[in-house]
Amino acid sequence: MLVAAGCSSDSGSDDAGGDKSSETSASVSASPTVQAATYTSLPDACDTLSKGTLGDLVPKASKSGKQGKSDDIKTRGSCSWSSLDNNGVKGSQFRWLNVSLLRFDSDVTRGEGDKLAQEYFDKQVQDAQAVDGAKNAKAAPVTGTGEAATLVTYDLKKKEGSFKQQTLVTRVENVVVTVDYNGAGLAGEKTPSADTLAKLVKTAAKEAVASVTKANSGGGTGTGGAASPSPSKSASKSPSTSTSKSTSPSKSTAKKS
Repeated sequence: MLVAAGCSSDSGSDDAGGDKSSETSASVSASPTVQAATYTSLPDACDTLSKGTLGDLVPKASKSGKQGKSDDIKTRGSCSWSSLDNNGVKGSQFRWLNVSLLRFDSDVTRGEGDKLAQEYFDKQVQDAQAVDGAKNAKAAPVTGTGEAATLVTYDLKKKEGSFKQQTLVTRVENVVVTVDYNGAGLAGEKTPSADTLAKLVKTAAKEAVASVTKANSGGGTGTGGAASPSPSKSASKSPSTSTSKSTSPSKSTAKKS
């Protein structure tokens, strides 16, 4: 009788331990993951455009652009050029150009880098149309430049003259490229053609996008993490994302013009 009771007691103990182990295993959940951002680097903003393109857009600019300040060159950068072509008593032609780059990493709490970049892209387009004093503002999609691109144009009347503003916002994967370009005829010179300026800014945007792609193809001189020969979208744990926001280039354009 004692032996039988002991065996019965041991058997019950084993069953209880097995149930507890199963419950523990079921409670373990997989760690959250998010698709890795495609691009891990940015090119130097002042090297995104060729000398020929700069010669067309800002012919009287200095040889080098003015580097914008950045708290993290791995995720953001900008460069600007200004040109004043003085034609004596006939007046002068003024041009100002700015290229801005912003890269988004994927984040398990905020989402994929592409999604975050698209949200910023939408905000940039809205901000470009909301500049104080802007007249005849128009926005139109642009094809053949990144995954999404929109050109915003408007007129801006200032004491120096009538300025024609072109802001082209482009998203290429998880990077947003914003090219601001404006021109004015000063002291009696003719106001430049908006169509001519638009054609030039589209060329600049395509080159800037190509520079981002090159910086992540293994053959560029980008800033940031090492780029893979062929950027992939394989799922992985999210790297940290930049939480700082840049000032809208379109608003700064109005101030510098």
